[in-house]
Amino acid sequence: MRHFHFGHHKHHHCHAPRGEHEDSASGGCGPRHGGGEEQRMHGGRGGRGGARVFGHGGLRFVLLQLIAEKPAHGYELIKAIEDRLGGSYAPSPGVVYPTLTLLEEMGYLSVETADTGGRKRYSITASGQEFLAANRDTADAMMARMNGGVDGAGPRGGRPPQVTRAIENLKLAMRMRLSGKPLTEQQAHDFAAVLDSAAQQLERL
Repeated sequence: MRHFHFGHHKHHHCHAPRGEHEDSASGGCGPRHGGGEEQRMHGGRGGRGGARVFGHGGLRFVLLQLIAEKPAHGYELIKAIEDRLGGSYAPSPGVVYPTLTLLEEMGYLSVETADTGGRKRYSITASGQEFLAANRDTADAMMARMNGGVDGAGPRGGRPPQVTRAIENLKLAMRMRLSGKPLTEQQAHDFAAVLDSAAQQLERL
């Protein structure tokens, strides 16, 4: 079995399984699948907020930890992550399933006999348990970050999903406007006035 290593080592060498390319977003140790787990977040499902939840390659630790707690199908893992984040983020199946396959190839997961629906149930192996133990601080940090949610949107993060959605919409609107034509003096005044007014209204809630 080929050996793979990922984590917080400053220098490491990995060989992507089955000819897959290295992915810089996952520390150079993973396949490219749609740009990485951090590309999907819009509204309540998937997108830009993923990077802030897991960081580069962090989804692997989350999946391993969840499976260590209870063997699960891929869909169950997606729902478990979404539930822990209060519905504010759900990783794409196009990211989760390739990551599970990679972890299986690394020897950290085993696949049980598919059920009548053809689904695979993943269990953690002894090697996977050893890997989690060796990277316990990182795994715990990923789980804590997930429980906190996207900008605090998780069930223990203090922000309901609808508030997170509104914050993301505001950020997007500001980025789109500020990346366009330069603001005139009057537009800059109006822009600041809108933000100041919103801040004052929030303070009064």
